[in-house]
Amino acid sequence: MKLTLVIGASENTERYSNRAVRQLIKHNIPVAAVGLKAGEIEEVKIQTGFPKIENVDTVTLYVGPQHQDKYYDYILSLKPERVIFNPGTENAEFEEKIKKAGIEILEACTLVMLSTGNF
Repeated sequence: MKLTLVIGASENTERYSNRAVRQLIKHNIPVAAVGLKAGEIEEVKIQTGFPKIENVDTVTLYVGPQHQDKYYDYILSLKPERVIFNPGTENAEFEEKIKKAGIEILEACTLVMLSTGNF
């Protein structure tokens, strides 16, 4: 199966990024996580910085648009098939860059997509 990368991951169980990682695990979808602080969500290590991750199919964003610019080049370098902008992360500037790279853009909620079988 193809890997999903959660950017903005947090060990805080109240955060949507944490819930997304746990739901991806529950749905048997391989997942990697990048956050500001190293940690762990179940068996998934939260990596920091811009780790080299292979075979990323989907990037799902949990970082507000005001903090996304440092991830632009990193996400594009991963060459994912799609990038999901979860509610509150929509960013016209970044979406334009992604579109120019030929990557699919979804403005959607990863948790809803998983719960309805549309992931």
